[in-house]
Order: sequence, then C-alpha cells, then structure tokens
Amino acid sequence: MNPTRKRRLIVVSLILGAVGIAAALTVLALQQNITYLYTPVEVLAGKVPAEARFRLGGMVKAGSIQRAGDSLKTGFTVTDGDADMAVEYTGILPDLFREKQSVIATGRMEGNRFVASEVLAKHDENYVPRDVAEAMAKAHKKHEVEPAKTPAAQ
Repeated sequence: MNPTRKRRLIVVSLILGAVGIAAALTVLALQQNITYLYTPVEVLAGKVPAEARFRLGGMVKAGSIQRAGDSLKTGFTVTDGDADMAVEYTGILPDLFREKQSVIATGRMEGNRFVASEVLAKHDENYVPRDVAEAMAKAHKKHEVEPAKTPAAQ
C-alpha cells in the first residue's frame, strides 16, 4: 500500500472512530435524561425500574392534600381510578394545583411513596382547535363512542 493511501485510510478510520464515540456519548446522555410517564397502577405493578427517575401522572384525589404548616412540604395522593400513590413534594405548587385536577409529578420512589422534585398541573382550558375536534369526532364515530360536547362543536 502506498503512503498516500495509508494516510487516507488512517484519517478516515480516525474520523469514523470519532463519530462513533460521539454517537455513543450522545445516546448515553439521552438515556440518562429520559423520564417516562407511568400511572399509579403501573408503578404498583412493578413496571418502573428500581431507583429510576420517572413521571407519575393522574388526578389529585379529593381530600388527600396535606400541607405542613411550618414548611413548603405538601403530601397528596395521585390516583388513576384503579390505584392510589402517595406523593410528597417540597416547594411551591403551581397555581392550578387542586383536588380532582390532572397532575404530573417528576421524581423517584422512596419506599412506598413517591418523592417529587417537580409538579405540573394541567389547566382546564375548554378550547379545542377545529382540526383536533374533527379528528376526535371521527375517532369517536369509528369506535362508536358518544362524543363529548366541546365549545368549538357547539
């Protein structure tokens, strides 16, 4: 093999190696930052890996909010209708946080309770874009489900 081809082969090999290492590091970083959404039923069924950071989604159970008087610590229960999960959060809760409201909490399991580092509350906006309302109507008709009345459809 002549020296020019040998140099080209070495340069191309180094470039491919660098791209491979960069791709591996990117995939590793993305895997560490991914947080999956689970419901209380899935968590209690053991579908969440131990020590994993994940999102817990559901509704705040009525009568379950307990606020500590001397700190920002709040305890509440998230339910999906089939199972309940105790949640503990220290911090300022969103303005829209209340009972019977959808919530997504990000955190980890500690024993039999979920310790949240972030809590997001879903707002109860009634507006639905026309194309989304039409797509929902078609899906309801296809599956023979009684469609819900939306302000856009009224």
